[in-house]
Amino acid sequence: MRDVEIKRIYDEPARGDGYRVLIDRLWPRGITKERAHLNEWAKDIAPSTELREWFSHDPARMSEFRTRYLHELHAVRPHALAALAKESEKTRVTLLYAAHDPKINHAIVLKEAIQAFK
Repeated sequence: MRDVEIKRIYDEPARGDGYRVLIDRLWPRGITKERAHLNEWAKDIAPSTELREWFSHDPARMSEFRTRYLHELHAVRPHALAALAKESEKTRVTLLYAAHDPKINHAIVLKEAIQAFK
């Protein structure tokens, strides 16, 4: 069983977060490295710049974004995905993202991909 949570980087760190991973390609505005309390900045697992710009957090594009991002994860970044899946078998992994909308972002898709990883 993989233990994966998602959380905005702007939310306060908690003891129960476990292994904290920033999954954005760009460093979030207004967050210092000290405040982030990161174990890892996995910018390589974030959506490509082209995909991120195309998506632009448009709710109407979420379904297609999910398909394209899953393809990127499995085709281009399988080692990064495998590493987070392995870590989540040992301890809770908290995926940190900066997007405003908790329902329209790449962390949701990445969490699904980690939990379904074989």
